[in-house]
Amino acid sequence: MERLKTNKRKIHRKITVISAIPLLITIVSGTIYSILQPLGVDSFWLIKWHTGNFGIINLQPFYSVFLGLASIISIMSGLRLLKKET
Repeated sequence: MERLKTNKRKIHRKITVISAIPLLITIVSGTIYSILQPLGVDSFWLIKWHTGNFGIINLQPFYSVFLGLASIISIMSGLRLLKKET
């Protein structure tokens, strides 16, 4: 039973790392853009990053869906780890 719990933790860690990188990019780019906008600095490229357009790679059509699903899966797997064994 302990081995199963260890495997669940490893899977949760992998899912969390995969979803943390795009979430971090979205949070940082949105925050920096909202700070620079009132100062009159035009940094439209930050909005492109915020929505998943990374220049050569354009992930805009499914970037927000990926972020949402990755967040839900991370939360669900984390909650399953908290669930008490009966």
